[in-house]
Amino acid sequence: MRVMGIDYGDVRIGIAMSDALQVTAQSLEVIDCRRVKDPIARIAELVALHDVERMVLGFPRNMNGTIGARAEKTQAFRDRLQEVIAVPMEWMDERLSTVSAQRLLIEGNVRRENRRGVIDKVAATLILQTYLDRVRRDAP
Repeated sequence: MRVMGIDYGDVRIGIAMSDALQVTAQSLEVIDCRRVKDPIARIAELVALHDVERMVLGFPRNMNGTIGARAEKTQAFRDRLQEVIAVPMEWMDERLSTVSAQRLLIEGNVRRENRRGVIDKVAATLILQTYLDRVRRDAP
């Protein structure tokens, strides 16, 4: 069984997937909402294809911890996901995940024009890896 990580955005949705042992997170794909007619249906396909038992969504709190418009949109997205996909869903604080993903891509010498296509799945991978590490750390 695997865990899926999601970095939700209005234009692109980054998807990451854990390995079967739920130790490491790997980038899977970016769903371009301008090109994919039903992004939630695509996520449901991936859940079935990869035998996903849990989903972790990045929750974009403001830096001071408050919930803003972006977080409210993400909550609405999660509500729509829950109507279609019957697996447990958890939040993971995603503050600075995109900044960290950007930094990793720059350090990896990824050209600016190529970063846009991958930054969301890298952010999803960071969100998921943080979750997996926390679960392992907190395990009895």
